[in-house]
Amino acid sequence: MSLVARLARPEILALEAYSHAAWEPTLERLHANENPWRFPGDASHAGLNRYPPPHSLELEARLAALYGVKPAQLIAGRGSDEGIDLLTRAFCVSGRDSVLICPPTFGMYGVAARIQGADVLEAPLMRNQGFALDETAVTLALTPAVKLVFLCTPNNPTGNALDHRAIERLAGALAGRALVVVDEAYTEFGSAPSMIGRLDEYPNLVVLRTLSKAYALAGARCGALIAAPEIVELLRRIIPPYAVPVPSSEAVLTALVAPRLATVRERIKLVRRERERIAQVLATLPSVRTVWPSEANFLLIEVRDVERALEAARRAGFLLRDFSRGALTPRCLRISVGTPEQNDRLIAALTPVAEP
Repeated sequence: MSLVARLARPEILALEAYSHAAWEPTLERLHANENPWRFPGDASHAGLNRYPPPHSLELEARLAALYGVKPAQLIAGRGSDEGIDLLTRAFCVSGRDSVLICPPTFGMYGVAARIQGADVLEAPLMRNQGFALDETAVTLALTPAVKLVFLCTPNNPTGNALDHRAIERLAGALAGRALVVVDEAYTEFGSAPSMIGRLDEYPNLVVLRTLSKAYALAGARCGALIAAPEIVELLRRIIPPYAVPVPSSEAVLTALVAPRLATVRERIKLVRRERERIAQVLATLPSVRTVWPSEANFLLIEVRDVERALEAARRAGFLLRDFSRGALTPRCLRISVGTPEQNDRLIAALTPVAEP
């Protein structure tokens, strides 16, 4: 029995995918109930009066080339969130199955699970070890009901990379039992290699990537789920047709060309330099207790007075993300790395903020 046949919801395995209108671009379209005229000001190449491809083969081929995989191993969707949602709907039976997360981490894993009616089990990261993955806690938390284990590396909001050897051991231990989903939304800003290179060795491994961060395309809402072809084929049955809108697809295809990719690489280097620079400066401020090392495009810091720090940032024109209510992140704020000018202004704003 294949991995998908063993783990996926039976009704999804039996599902007949939606039969969308035929896609033959060389023929004039009088079969999809579209408006024959563009709206005034439509500057798109394909025309927004026409549906996009049900599954954009050109887009997915470009993404596959970017990530070094075969098109059959990749499905494009609206950011990483769509991949999280697809996996949860395809593999978790409401009221029976579970997902396992390692808090503090990205909130959408738990949200998607709860929407589906799946239980959420937790194996917290080890704060006293730089938020490292706790393999023992993960092993103890696992039950036969766990279908998905979500791991974010570099992790959001802590910024640290998880131990790849630990992830591989977990994937090996869960072979045939559960999928290990590695969210690499921030991997371009770190030094560790992608887990994509381990897909052939671990068929139950799934990697999520996004163009929102390093590629500056958050507004385009485009990401990719990369996995064994049988997992991708199953998810194609439940992803809505026309999932990636025309403007998003065209923006991505325009962005992923050599000259613009060179600019991306230079800006990633700048973000890394600025991340290290502001981390060093923040660590010297009397208002800051801890600055955690980061492999992402943000820093997690612990401050002495959360409200005063947030208000000082707001007066300088900035919003920071407040994680101070988290059990493992008391008094913690997350700061995105901005331009050098923005970073300087934020540092200046936080410098006078000291404990009374």
